[in-house]
Amino acid sequence: MKVIVLGAGIIGISTAWYLLEEGHEVTVVDRQGDAALETSFANGAQISVSFCEPWANAQAPFKVAKWLLRDDSPLLFRPRLDPHQWRWGLSFLGQCTDAAFERNVAQLVALGRYSHEALKALVAKTGIEYHRLERGILHFFSSQADFDAGAAGAELMRRHGVDRRVLSREEVLKVEPALASFGARIFGGTYTPSDESGDARVFTQQLARLAAARGATFHYGHDVLGFDRAGDRVAGVRVRDRATGRARTLKADHVVAALGSFTAPLLRPLGECLNIYPAKGYSATLRLKHPERASTVSMIDDARKIAISRLGDHVRIAGTAEMAGYDTSLDSPTSQLRCRALVQRYEEIFPGVADTREPNFWAGLRPSTPTNIPYIGRSRRIANLWLNAGHGTLGWTHGAGSGRALALLMSGKRPDLAFDFCGPVAATPRHRPAPVAA
Repeated sequence: MKVIVLGAGIIGISTAWYLLEEGHEVTVVDRQGDAALETSFANGAQISVSFCEPWANAQAPFKVAKWLLRDDSPLLFRPRLDPHQWRWGLSFLGQCTDAAFERNVAQLVALGRYSHEALKALVAKTGIEYHRLERGILHFFSSQADFDAGAAGAELMRRHGVDRRVLSREEVLKVEPALASFGARIFGGTYTPSDESGDARVFTQQLARLAAARGATFHYGHDVLGFDRAGDRVAGVRVRDRATGRARTLKADHVVAALGSFTAPLLRPLGECLNIYPAKGYSATLRLKHPERASTVSMIDDARKIAISRLGDHVRIAGTAEMAGYDTSLDSPTSQLRCRALVQRYEEIFPGVADTREPNFWAGLRPSTPTNIPYIGRSRRIANLWLNAGHGTLGWTHGAGSGRALALLMSGKRPDLAFDFCGPVAATPRHRPAPVAA
């Protein structure tokens, strides 16, 4: 069958790849000039299967209230006259219970494991290189209270089969010796050896080129204007070439919406009201002056809620979330403050290791749901419309598995995954992938 995939980030390109694997004809549309130039461009670089807790928990409302007036807070909620923001916020509060947290964790862990296996098989098959480091993720704490909370969180995750180990200060420094100069301020940590890191943009762009070589058609530099509808089906996708201004209608048997935060507003005219709201995240990418002194294990700094990942001779520092609409600019006082804070924190932990004079700052919109669980599956309103959006901060972690699962669903198969897909799901037995030769 012919399929149009809207969006060329990690989710859209992964979906396109696995649709090709299933023998379908694929066309990909994106407004940028290449793949992975928006949300997938400069994220935290972590494949964090074991660090996937939902934002919504019993303590979250108190933390958000405490952070409301702080421009440098890890989660900044800026109330707006936006009914979609308020809908999201009220739904989020409804998820701030222990029962909801446990339910959502189970879903995220299941999808993460499935996706990690899909990613490893895909890399083994294609040989894609993307500054991959299979050294786990280290989460370190700068106060006893935070360490105690982190240890309790590790125990909760172990109940879901996650190997999250609680480490003393000495064990933290053994995992990542580069933290030695900051060691006196570390109270302990947790470590998940099965996690890894790598550059999502490099991976996605290489996978897109491999997909094109297998016959996928790419329409880069094209805006999606809307849809032509015939009853309960999409009859065509209206697009416009940004370079020429020429508009036309693309037709296919099925359409996949994988446009990150922009999926929700695009689909509203079709009556599909997804509860996805953008969370603006920031990153700084620095060239390393002394690579030999830099960390190689990907890390989470609990005090600032930021990720630090090595990417070859560069380091990526990423984090914070700002619920303030669809703005990705970096020129506001708040944005400049948050960007500078990333660099200052890295210099505080690793003094003199990176060149902080010319940081590459970036901001992107994480497509977040109140549960942190993405929409994967068929639309309940439009028979030939499929959804793959709402992955929040876990798009890189869940990308390969989300793409593979949706491609199997579209092919009439049931993925071997304990995940609550949206929309009607094939009643056929769950599909078990064949082993992949190393």
